[in-house]
Amino acid sequence: MPKKAPTCVNGGSLFAVACSPSSPFVGKVGMQRREGNYSLLSFGVKSVDTKGIVTEMEAKVDASQDLSAMLPFVVALTAVAALSHPSTFTWVSKELYAPALGGIMLSIGIKLSFDDFALAYKRPVPLSVSFIAQYVLKPALGVFVARSFEMSPVFYAGFVLMSCVAGAQLSSYASFLSKGDVALSILLTSSTTIASVLVTPFLTGLLIGSVIPVDAVAMAKSILQVVLVPVTLGLVLNAYAKPVVSVIQTVMPLAAMFCTSMCIGSPLAINRSQILSAEGLRLVCPVLSFHVVAFILGYWSSKIPPLRLKEDECRTISLCAGMQNSTLAGLLATQFLGCAQAVPPACSVVAMAIIGPCQASFWGSGYRIRD
Repeated sequence: MPKKAPTCVNGGSLFAVACSPSSPFVGKVGMQRREGNYSLLSFGVKSVDTKGIVTEMEAKVDASQDLSAMLPFVVALTAVAALSHPSTFTWVSKELYAPALGGIMLSIGIKLSFDDFALAYKRPVPLSVSFIAQYVLKPALGVFVARSFEMSPVFYAGFVLMSCVAGAQLSSYASFLSKGDVALSILLTSSTTIASVLVTPFLTGLLIGSVIPVDAVAMAKSILQVVLVPVTLGLVLNAYAKPVVSVIQTVMPLAAMFCTSMCIGSPLAINRSQILSAEGLRLVCPVLSFHVVAFILGYWSSKIPPLRLKEDECRTISLCAGMQNSTLAGLLATQFLGCAQAVPPACSVVAMAIIGPCQASFWGSGYRIRD
């Protein structure tokens, strides 16, 4: 007789499951029940055997998702502190940006496994839609918004660069809040982050190279160092040094939050006078418009008739599209375009860290965008 399929219980942790030919059980994505063949991914899943004994699975329970819920508030407080008391963040030099962003990327890497990337071959349609939204629609949207609002040359290149980077790690938490597909969100964020090593320098050179000279090769090397190396290190540690991961997982969420605060607060504090000037305040409308339209594009591009993806997949792609890795854009702007060009990415972090969870909560509360 076949063995009774194990079931999963919350136990206070976040669930994430993805399609796989492993043993069947009833799974959960966010708060939606889904039946079929699934394998456990990250985000702290516990299984229960037939005797009711709880055993801890590979994806170890940690506090990262609870801390992620605090990130929008931390971002907002960082912005207020940087603009009201610049000395709070002016000590952060641009030399510290790369290590800070590397810490954020490492926090992503330790949540990944090699099996996660194998899922790309099993879910090509949502992955392809997300890549098109991320690296075709959004860069075009960035240029359109910047020109429509007649953005100042002081901020134009940084704004367009911000539209050419990968999705933000916070989108996974937003997907959970929205009752979306968390496993898909992890896959999309990690895939677009790795692809940014080649795609972001290419798009930046193509879209703003005629405005400001951009060294695409040097930019690719920089992304390789601060993105691919930490993510790969985290991936290897998670695969071959789980005792080490179990130790650093407890501190990584706080470390990533601190690093994010540094990357946001520094450009805001250094460029405070420009931001609070009439020219700087004009950034509010284009930044908000960009993110709102990006959320909409991500959602409705998944709803076109030939695709008609599931509702949870549409929500996930929308959140991944609307939430940029603007901390990476800020680092690249500081290194290759000038300190003032890092202001749009810093403003973008504040905007998307507030709009994204609000949109996710709208969906998570049971509301739905009707066709």
